[in-house]
Amino acid sequence: MPYYKFKETDIFYNRLKTFPKKEFFIFNSKIFLDNQSQISGAFTGSVPNVPSGFVSLYELNVDRTSSATGRTIGAVPDTGLIYPFITKGGNLSSFRTMTTASFNSDFEYGDTLSSSYPFSASIVREFFTASADRKYEANHVTALKNTLNYYQYISPYYAYSSSFGDKAEDPLNLVSVPSIFYASSIKKGSVSLKYYITGTLIGELKDENYNGELIQVGPVGSNGSGSVAGVVLYNEGFLVLTGSWDLYRSGDTTSTQLDYKNGGSAVTSSWLFYGVGANDGIPASTADVAISRASASYDLTFSGSNYVPVTTMLAHAPKATNNYSNNPTFIDLTKGNALTFASSSISYAESDKQLIKNTVKSPYLDPTGSYEPQTYISKVGIFDKDKNLIGIAKVATPVKKTEERDLTFKLKLDF
Repeated sequence: MPYYKFKETDIFYNRLKTFPKKEFFIFNSKIFLDNQSQISGAFTGSVPNVPSGFVSLYELNVDRTSSATGRTIGAVPDTGLIYPFITKGGNLSSFRTMTTASFNSDFEYGDTLSSSYPFSASIVREFFTASADRKYEANHVTALKNTLNYYQYISPYYAYSSSFGDKAEDPLNLVSVPSIFYASSIKKGSVSLKYYITGTLIGELKDENYNGELIQVGPVGSNGSGSVAGVVLYNEGFLVLTGSWDLYRSGDTTSTQLDYKNGGSAVTSSWLFYGVGANDGIPASTADVAISRASASYDLTFSGSNYVPVTTMLAHAPKATNNYSNNPTFIDLTKGNALTFASSSISYAESDKQLIKNTVKSPYLDPTGSYEPQTYISKVGIFDKDKNLIGIAKVATPVKKTEERDLTFKLKLDF
């Protein structure tokens, strides 16, 4: 088998920019991701470890059943599910979710510290009422203060406090999107929020100016049409909604009111209540609820920006080379000396008179074509400097290699 070294001109590095689209649909405190319902499993009727609307971060324990075995591993009961663990030692390693006080007081040296899988992610909605001081009530909003002020050069609506509103005091609706759904950033101009009541669209927001402003674009002529209802942080994955005007169904003269706060009383529909039930602690509506929330549904779509590093390698098979094969069918086994060999206590030698099978075709029926060395290349191996095989490229159909032909295989590796 011949080896060829890649030259500098044979290897190219670049990256692809892709825009994967994601869609979340929220109805009655349930989230549906990309129009998929609960995923079924082989061991259970549905995959309980990854709820509907969530994505598994590491694909661990996705379709395993949890059942106590009666055994313990260290001091941890064995449930049949895999889990991460650390033994407390002098290096003081622990889990990020564990406080220093708990690490020092609750565990002795040699104890097993454990966590659980799987880790999953989905969108989260947080609603903040009007307050004079949000330092403690809404630290997630306060944590975004510097980020929001930084983007004022794009749009004045990003300002934490301005003539367009005060995000420290006004009611605010915050929707968080984990980065696993959009990779590097959310693509500008791709964000769309739709608000439905009994299947009727009462409001739609888009960042149609590509500057993060979420402008109400539908229904045409609706209350608040053309107004900015919030902003989107493309790189951080947050939707900050501040639009508090009433939203109507087409033909209605009064605002639609539902029990959005799960308090038993009607509240006027507005963008402050967009996404109710998206992991915000508000349960699904029941039949005995006086003012049901189940008639409201929400749709969120956007595209991410994902960079895929790509390595392109050109593997050359020059003329008058690669004319031998280790495939047993390469030898003409019909000849008498095909498998003859000579052996002794110190050596083993195969016959150097073995005949190569003639695979050359002739356009005529009876005669065969004159013998010419030819092989069929089906795989290209990639080796490191120590000749360790680190990759194999396979072709869909073996490629014929003749003496007068040189070939170049283009290999692409995505990370």
